[in-house]
Order: sequence, then C-alpha cells, then structure tokens
Amino acid sequence: MAGTRKPVVEVRRSQRRRRTVSAYRDGERVVVLIPDQFSRAEESEWVDRMLARLAAREGRLARSDAELLARATRLINLYLSEHGAAAAPASVRWVTNQNGRWGSCTPADRTIRISHRIQDMPDWVIDYVLLHELAHLIVPSHNAAFWALVGRYPKSERARGYLEGVAATTGVPLTD
Repeated sequence: MAGTRKPVVEVRRSQRRRRTVSAYRDGERVVVLIPDQFSRAEESEWVDRMLARLAAREGRLARSDAELLARATRLINLYLSEHGAAAAPASVRWVTNQNGRWGSCTPADRTIRISHRIQDMPDWVIDYVLLHELAHLIVPSHNAAFWALVGRYPKSERARGYLEGVAATTGVPLTD
C-alpha cells in the first residue's frame, strides 16, 4: 500500500544537542534532529520512535468536522436527549482563529466552533468542551441550570482541571 510506505527520512546531527530528539515534516520528507554522539543503533531506534510519534500526532490532527458532529450527536443522546431539537446544532466545526477560548457557541444560528488547540487533547476533554458548547444551545448563560447540564458529564470536573492546567502552563486563559 502507498499509505504505509516509510517516508524519506533526513537525520541531522547536532554537536550542541545533548539529549533531546525531535522530528518534523518538511514537505514529503521527515527531518529527525538528534545529538551528534548517538550511535547508528541509537539513531535507528530514535528514527523509528519519532516516525511513530509523528504519525500518532498527525492522526490526532486529522480529526474532521464530520467526526466532531458525530461526537456531538453521541453526547446529545447520552446527556441532553430530553431537550430534543433544542440541543441539536446547525453546525459543529474545528476553527483555527480561537486563541482565547476552547470553544464557542452562537445560539442564535445554532453554530458551534471548537478550537483546533484541543484536537490532540484526550477524547474526554474534547467531549467536555463540546458538551459545554451544546449546553449553551439550551441555556445561553452560565447560570445554575447551565452548569447542571454540563455536570451531567461524569468527567466534567476532571476535564476542567485538565484545561486549567493547560491554561496555566501555556498562558492561555480559560474562558467559559
């Protein structure tokens, strides 16, 4: 299969690099940066390891808008089913222009936008952010009724803690 073919790999050794190894895609090839003192066996081991990491990361980033809508439908059925059409969004999509929010909802046109910054976070965190935005279709404000809906998700507190930790380490404020 063409999709399973190993990519062209360029290994760049650095005398300044001591322990860290990194990799990135440059067009059709993968560049792996390693310390100069690595043996050929260590180089081979790290190339394989970094190719696997890169493939895993790219797989997570390949999450589509269609998958996001399917996830929203599943969450509605699990946690908001008694609200029927009121909980159904007109559209759900990933966006790259949200730098101060994890997601946003416009109840007037029933659209939900989820920041691309959470695409590689655990599924339970994505589910929390998505359910948070779905709850805004039913209750636009952050009042007690809203938080009661969000609280139906069993991992809501854990996910909020996760997002607060990310916000603290990256300097991106957590906004509800």
